[in-house]
Amino acid sequence: MTRYVGAIDQGTTSSRFILFDHEGEIVALDQREHAQIYPRPGWVEHDAAEIWRNTQSVIAGALNKAGLTAADLACVGLTNQRETTLLWDRRTGAPLHNAIVWMDTRTDALVARFSAQGGKDRLRAKTGLPLSTYFSSLKLIWLFENIPGARAKAQAGEALFGTMDSWIAWNLTGRHFTDATNAARTQLMNLETLQWDDELLTLFDIPRACLPQILSSSEIYGACRAPLEGALLSGALGDQHAALIGQACFAPGDAKNTYGTGCFLLMNIGETPRLSTKGLLTTLAYRLGEEKPVYALEGSVAIAGALVQWLRDNLGIIEKSADIEALAASVPDNGDVYFTPAFSGLYAPYWRESARGIIAGLTRFSTKAHIARAALEAVAFQTRDVVAAMAEDSGVALEELRVDGGMAVNALLMQFQADILGAPVVRPRCIETTALGAAYAAGLASGFWKDKREIAAHWRAEKKWNPMMSTEERERRIAKWAKAVTRSFDWTD
Repeated sequence: MTRYVGAIDQGTTSSRFILFDHEGEIVALDQREHAQIYPRPGWVEHDAAEIWRNTQSVIAGALNKAGLTAADLACVGLTNQRETTLLWDRRTGAPLHNAIVWMDTRTDALVARFSAQGGKDRLRAKTGLPLSTYFSSLKLIWLFENIPGARAKAQAGEALFGTMDSWIAWNLTGRHFTDATNAARTQLMNLETLQWDDELLTLFDIPRACLPQILSSSEIYGACRAPLEGALLSGALGDQHAALIGQACFAPGDAKNTYGTGCFLLMNIGETPRLSTKGLLTTLAYRLGEEKPVYALEGSVAIAGALVQWLRDNLGIIEKSADIEALAASVPDNGDVYFTPAFSGLYAPYWRESARGIIAGLTRFSTKAHIARAALEAVAFQTRDVVAAMAEDSGVALEELRVDGGMAVNALLMQFQADILGAPVVRPRCIETTALGAAYAAGLASGFWKDKREIAAHWRAEKKWNPMMSTEERERRIAKWAKAVTRSFDWTD
């Protein structure tokens, strides 16, 4: 029996390939960043061809580090940044335009157009999602309306639509498909049937001929081409859904928060989709093979790790992202500075496309250390807003929050997160839970792992932070944060 499973993790800022053993431990990892393209304020794009080149590079790099070949892998899983939208030519394989990234806000006029009748929540009952610049549907319309000939090509099946999972899988296997978790984020799939919905396709005027086939998150999709020739692709999920599996959140009420470019908190709500009344999304958590689909409530925060990158790249406050913890820890508190990072508007639970980023409370006393600390605290405050909404929606108080993602290594942030939640924060031994979840999905389909119980047995806590802040201080800071958030509203017309 081969002893390893590979996972492609195609994220917002980088692509990685990670090799795991049967215990879910990392054997080797390779990573490469790709360019963030900003043609105009609020516009964010990626070069899909560059991402595919980087994906090939990191696969080769990780296999080389481990002294393995693709034939040594039992199977391969795939996970990806969600909602990021691409059209490419079926014959040549060339993208028709840069990929439009999930946080891009160019479709705000389309939000207004489709909200004019029935409001922003008109599609929630069918999709679990509000009308927003976030999801793929309006991005695809923008491509049709702005690329000459794109709609005609799509209608003829000559141009293919996909999120980044479809793009990578098509290059790897030649098959045009997506998994149901990624399809759920397009706003074109019916949450109950898990199929493309005719009414939605008619509303948005999306030709069915360009759409990928919707498959489960865990099944054998096909044999891979180079650089994974000899391996089977057998798992695919959007990144946050993969992290839910990687954190073994298999029971209703289990919740995890992933601190990446954005921040994404998901709670397993079982086999029945339940619509949110508190600004959260209802989404498919996962569908493993022929098992019944499992659903989740999700709170999405647009800017988390991206804020640290902004301090590094745009302001030059730090040289490396890892430097922010020491800088923030050099002051005892935030000096009454609050940072609302609404660079792409505010997502859950506010859904304010017209909000923009502000730094409030600056005085002559304020330093770059206070701004750094306020930036880290902003991530925790945004998470706390989502947790509060989730508790109201679900009727379940959070007992502990399982955390992962790059920022979960920041002890200062994790302690403040526990303090502002008033609940323990637990980091697992393996924080690469997104890639691990994709590996688990692939391994379940190939028989590498027997069932979810075997996977859950691998989960181990590595560090736990308990709240230390007084209730009075917590409430004072939350009130100040709420004041700063309202100052960011309606900045753009």
